[in-house]
Amino acid sequence: MRKHWIGFLLLPLAVGGLAAWLTKDSMEQFAALAQPPLSPPGWAFPVAWTLLYLLMGLASWLVHKASAPQADKKRALALYGVQLAVNFCWPLLFFRAGAYGTAFWWLVLLLALVLATMVAFGRIDRRAAYLLVPYVLWLLFAGYLNAGVWALNG
Repeated sequence: MRKHWIGFLLLPLAVGGLAAWLTKDSMEQFAALAQPPLSPPGWAFPVAWTLLYLLMGLASWLVHKASAPQADKKRALALYGVQLAVNFCWPLLFFRAGAYGTAFWWLVLLLALVLATMVAFGRIDRRAAYLLVPYVLWLLFAGYLNAGVWALNG
């Protein structure tokens, strides 16, 4: 039975929502930290992440429904799942644990996994790979912000 597209949108939203819920008590502490230049206002983060999670979900659905070999789709979606799990851990490291250096290197790992997921998705459905481009760009910006917070507060 084919999964409905809504489940593919809800999975990353649920992962991000759970991470946000687990770190909500850390936001006041984070707001008190010295921030690097170009830091966006706090409201921009949930807006950006919601859009990124929706794009991720849509990309994963395109891969799932593609007419590619099942083994290729399974590998690509497994890689997607791994990057989503790594994505879930980053806010726990950064916001909850305040481990800015560890979180930075975890973000580098996440970026590598997302790039690998893009390549795997692109072999199956080029549109799915393109849908991950904003995610990669946001992760690069998040890396800058993470490194800045680390340098200014670590």
